[in-house]
Parts: sequence; C-alpha cells; structure tokens
Amino acid sequence: MATKKVTVTIPEELLDEIRADAAERGLSAYVADALRAKRDRDRLVELVDWLQEEYGPITEEESAAALAELDAIDAEHDQRRAQRGGVGEAA
Repeated sequence: MATKKVTVTIPEELLDEIRADAAERGLSAYVADALRAKRDRDRLVELVDWLQEEYGPITEEESAAALAELDAIDAEHDQRRAQRGGVGEAA
C-alpha cells in the first residue's frame, strides 16, 4: 500500500503515551491503526443514524441487550488473550 508522510500536531503528553504504547510496531503503524478504527466507528455511527431514521430509535431493552452482548464478547476476547499469554498479541 502506498504511504504519504504528513505532519500533525498533538498534545505532548498524548504523544508520550502513544510512543510508549506503540513500542515495537512503531508510531506510524499505531496512528494509522487508530485513524482506521476512528473512520470505521464514524461509518458505524452513520449507519446507526440511518437505521434509526428508517426504523425508529432502539428501545432501552434493545440497548441493554446489545451492551450485554458486547460485554460478553469483550470477556471472551480477554479470556482468549490471557490463554495466549499477552494482551497485545494478534488473533
């Protein structure tokens, strides 16, 4: 994939934290992953907005069920990471 160098300005404290988290994979890869994740979340928000316009807002019960399912998925992922012996390992 082609890449392009850009300049961005971020708070120094945040940069220090990101550098520590990025470690071996590098700052550029970390930032690219973060931007990709943000773009994906933005697209999901657009989808949710559209679905709510088409079908109406979700109920409290639907919201609670979805959050419970996400919690269960997160717990399963945490368990699998622990079994592999590391939080940062890829699946």
